[in-house]
Amino acid sequence: MTGIGAMELHMAATPSSPQKTFQVSRPCLFVFESNLRVLNYLKRNFSTAYDLRLFSEDQAFLHDLEAMHRPSLVLLAWDGIAQSMPLLSRVRATRPEVPTLILATTAEMADYEVFARLGANGVVLKPFVDDSLEVAIAKHLLVSKDEAGEPKEIQLEGGHSFIRSSKRMREVEAQAQLVARSDIPVLILGESGTGKEIVAMYTHQMSRRAGRMFLKVNCAAMPADLLESELFGYEQGAFTGATKSKPGKFETCDGGTIFLDEIGEMPPALQAKLLHVLQDGTFSRLGSRGPTRTDVRVIAATNINMKEAMAHKTFREDLYYRLNGLSLVLPPLRDRLDEIPAMAAYFMRKGAKKYDLQPLPISPALLEALSQYSWPGNLRELENIINRFLILQDEKAVIAELDQAMTPSASSNKIQDHVEAGGLKKLVRGLKGETESSVIAGVLEETGWNRKAAANDLQISYKALLYKIKQYDLSPRSA
Repeated sequence: MTGIGAMELHMAATPSSPQKTFQVSRPCLFVFESNLRVLNYLKRNFSTAYDLRLFSEDQAFLHDLEAMHRPSLVLLAWDGIAQSMPLLSRVRATRPEVPTLILATTAEMADYEVFARLGANGVVLKPFVDDSLEVAIAKHLLVSKDEAGEPKEIQLEGGHSFIRSSKRMREVEAQAQLVARSDIPVLILGESGTGKEIVAMYTHQMSRRAGRMFLKVNCAAMPADLLESELFGYEQGAFTGATKSKPGKFETCDGGTIFLDEIGEMPPALQAKLLHVLQDGTFSRLGSRGPTRTDVRVIAATNINMKEAMAHKTFREDLYYRLNGLSLVLPPLRDRLDEIPAMAAYFMRKGAKKYDLQPLPISPALLEALSQYSWPGNLRELENIINRFLILQDEKAVIAELDQAMTPSASSNKIQDHVEAGGLKKLVRGLKGETESSVIAGVLEETGWNRKAAANDLQISYKALLYKIKQYDLSPRSA
């Protein structure tokens, strides 16, 4: 049955023949919906603004989707995981570059996990309320026009921003938007300094809890007993010095989101208690005989290999699978170098405001040097470099520093100098000191000079770290 203009409503059980003429001025929407009443609603309300291709039969829908030129947007009715997941998977495999909008009557937590894993871009619940579908279509058509290299900045609380301009980070953004709609736990994975906290803040801001509290807890920054009281609170007399009761973060953050950073460093005893909270929403203060109920969304992050941690029994498998409702994996900066111009400009604005200075232009020569570097410290290292450039106002020095870090002959020259100066023993002592100093400095920078976290990462005592800092005269590079 053919409708108005270029619109087609396919009801046949056999695939329709491909259209040779598909170039239209209006955005083209490919829609699969088995409910004919919904198709008629779309025909009445959207045929003027869009070139609609409406299907009630999945094989005809898939045939034309694969045969036609690229549509602007796919709308896909969701009839449950068993029935609709294969169709969504086929759509994403066939047209991964085209945004896909899910039309669902209801959506369970497991459904949202599938949407995010397969790369759907959004969900609209039926029956459509007011202009919810119209707004969602317009929004995702804009996304489809957004080129991968075009930066996007989203303001977050506390002066932070979520910035992305690469295809991989667009995918992370879409996944975060989807998972934000439910309270499913999220595990953010990635190297140190890749922006895991920013993605956690963005997920919170996109969720129904956006008006409530967002609390960060660094699980590697304090001893086990202190971390337990910090998370769960304690009653008066629970331990020496507990002169009065104190609520923990799970009570303080009731209704909001807790971000558990460095969750892989959480002591095993606390892992069991956290698992209990995730399972039934209750916990007990230290020294308390009764449980306390809480309504908190948990987002966790780590830079360690969780599979290895479970294999070595340092992290509970049941807690991992409970936390891992969905994993958001952040690529290192070296795998998204196209974002360096946008990120460098952002850090320049941020640093200028922080230090009350005028922002400096970032020249093509500096951008080239930044793009050639491998960034072991990721975004945190890039921010430090930009701050150093802003304060010193010496572009040549920054470029020279980056070039030196990439020059393999630098270390061999130093070795030759050591040999000439004092022989093998002195050479070995000197190289050992330089290596140790470099490693410690790198870990300190990665942890933002959190000495406790750095000591944990280095697997040395806090006092030993303080001694090494003094011995090698280390200080923050951006100071």
